[in-house]
Amino acid sequence: ALALMLFSIVGVTSCGATTAEYALVTDVGDIDDQSFNQSCWEATKDFAKTNGKTNAYYRPVNDSTEDRVASIEQAIQKGAKVIVCPGFLFEEAVYNVQDKYPEVKFVLIDGAPHTADYATYKTAKNTVSIVYQEEISGFLAGFAAVKDGKTKLGFCGGMAVPAVQRFGTGFLQGVNAAAVEMGIASNVSVKYYYAGAFAATDAATALMKSWYTAGTECVFACGGKVYQSVVEGLKGSTGKTWIGVDVDQSNLG
Repeated sequence: ALALMLFSIVGVTSCGATTAEYALVTDVGDIDDQSFNQSCWEATKDFAKTNGKTNAYYRPVNDSTEDRVASIEQAIQKGAKVIVCPGFLFEEAVYNVQDKYPEVKFVLIDGAPHTADYATYKTAKNTVSIVYQEEISGFLAGFAAVKDGKTKLGFCGGMAVPAVQRFGTGFLQGVNAAAVEMGIASNVSVKYYYAGAFAATDAATALMKSWYTAGTECVFACGGKVYQSVVEGLKGSTGKTWIGVDVDQSNLG
């Protein structure tokens, strides 16, 4: 039981390595979230393997900048030379460590390093800030859904952060573009919701159930494990679908 508890807290991979040159520190959630943690971890692990490097992941005990910094420093103590930090929640943490550890390279996904009050932004030479145009994939999702014959649509986002918002606004634009092109704009509708968490919640699940029951045909789910609420809400419906993001979620329901 103690070993399992340590694995849960420390988050080192099951390879048993005592040191790891490439590391990932998880955002809220875990490496099996079928979303951004998992996709970033799989990429980190595969890249390390290809380049003959050891690798591990670390999971902060709590959802706080202090715990994210602690996990980053734990990875450095274990020998990490490259640390991947997935998600905007790492912006302040990376800002706090990038100058302190100039010999370590940081890869920040979906964000840019800044102070807690957002007054100062700085991306150090040892940091790479990667942001995406989520509105493009969101647009394609909405466009494809309407072209597939769906006219009653929904968007279920996790937290209303810039990346998720871009997915959502792109989705609306894609829905509108397809509807106008097909001459059915007056017949197409979209329900829009943020769950306030990158996780399944009872409120989101109940709402998704009510949407599908009331006739919604397809929901675009964006934001960690919020897709689980959409999948659960879909149960019992016939001929209705959902769209996921980040990894291939086609086998999830």
